[in-house]
Amino acid sequence: MNIHEYQAKELLRRYGVAVPNGFPAFSVEEAVDAARRLAPSSPVVVKAQIHAGGRGKAGGVKVVKDLDAVKTEAARLLGSTLVTHQTGPKGQKVRRLYIEEGCDIRRELYLGLLVDRASARVTVMASTEGGMEIEEVAARHPEKILKCAVDPVTGLQPFHARRIAFGLGLEGRQVGKAVAFLTAMYKAFTGLDAAIVEINPLVVTGAGDVIALDAKMNFDDNALFRHDGIPALRDAAEEDPAETEAQQNGLNYVKLDGEIGCMVNGAGLAMATMDIIKLYGAAPANFLDVGGGATKERVAAAFRIILSDPHVKAILVNIFGGIMRCDIIAGGIIDAARAVSLAVPLVVRLEGTNVDLGRKMLAESGLPVIAAGNLAEAAEKVVATLKKDAA
Repeated sequence: MNIHEYQAKELLRRYGVAVPNGFPAFSVEEAVDAARRLAPSSPVVVKAQIHAGGRGKAGGVKVVKDLDAVKTEAARLLGSTLVTHQTGPKGQKVRRLYIEEGCDIRRELYLGLLVDRASARVTVMASTEGGMEIEEVAARHPEKILKCAVDPVTGLQPFHARRIAFGLGLEGRQVGKAVAFLTAMYKAFTGLDAAIVEINPLVVTGAGDVIALDAKMNFDDNALFRHDGIPALRDAAEEDPAETEAQQNGLNYVKLDGEIGCMVNGAGLAMATMDIIKLYGAAPANFLDVGGGATKERVAAAFRIILSDPHVKAILVNIFGGIMRCDIIAGGIIDAARAVSLAVPLVVRLEGTNVDLGRKMLAESGLPVIAAGNLAEAAEKVVATLKKDAA
C-alpha cells in the first residue's frame, strides 16, 4: 500500500526523523492558510501530491515567495493532470497539495530502506546522487550506490549508520545528524512493517542539518492488520479502480498490457499461464489469482474486473482444483457470464476436485465455452481466437 509524501513525513516525524514543517491542503484557500501559518514572509514550496515520482520535472513542485504566488500555483495544480515518467501518458489528477517550508539546500543525497530478497535482510541503500531515480544511478553510476545489509538479530547499529555517513562524504556534526536520522528511519521502517522507505533527496542544509526533503513509503499489505491507523491513509483515487475492487473481494489482481484476460487459482499457476500465453504468441491482460478458497461470488467479481478492461479480447480460465472445487468455479463462471452478457471468447481448462461435474455444468450451460484438456491446449485455443478475429 502506497501513501502520499505528507503522510509519510508525518509518520517519520513520529519516530524522530527530521522533516521540514508543512501542511496538506485540499483547496486553494487551505493552501494559502497553510503558507501563512508556516512563514508568511519566507519562501514556501507548493507540492502536488500523487503516487508517482518525477513531480518536479513535470511542474508539480514550485518554490514561491509570497502568498499571492501560493494562491496562483495552488489554483494551477489542483484539478490538473500531472504527467510524469511513472504515471504514463494518461497522467494522474492532482487532488491534494502539500505546503512546506523552504529549505537551505547545500547537498542532495539519496537514502532508502528496503527488504532485499537476496540476503533476506533489511538493506540500507545510499548514494551521493540525490534527486535522481535510483534505477538511473544504478545503470549509469553503480559504483556510487552504497549498500549495507542489517542483521535482524542486532538491528541497525551505530557503526552501520556511520559507515553510510562516511560513504556519503559527510563530516563533522553532519555525521552525528545522519546517524540519528538513519537510526530513526530504521525504527520507523521496522515498527510500521514498511516495504520501502525512500528519502530522495535527503538534503544537508547550510546549518549542517540532515533533513528528508521528500519521502516515499509503502507497506506490506499482509501486515496492515497490525496497524490501526495505516489502512486509513489509503487514497483509492490514486489506485486502479479494478485493483481496488479486486482487493475488496479478496482477489490478487494486477493489470497488464495484453489482450487475454486470465483467471487462475494460485500465483505460481498464474505466472505459468501468463508465460505460456506469451509462448503461443499473445500477451496476458492481467494477473488474477482467485485464491484457493474462492466462492462463486468471488469468481463473478473476477469476471467483472477482467471485463472492465476494454483491451481484453478473450479470457482464459485455468483452474487446478485442489482446495478449490471445479464445480464451484464452473458455477461462478456461468453466473458471471450470464450477468455480464459475455461477448468475448472464453476458454476454460479445469482439472482436479469435481472436475467432471464442473465440465458437465459448463457443457450444459448453453454458454459458448471452449473447453481445453490441458494448459498448452488452452493457451493454443485462446490465442487462436485472437488470430481468427484479426483475420
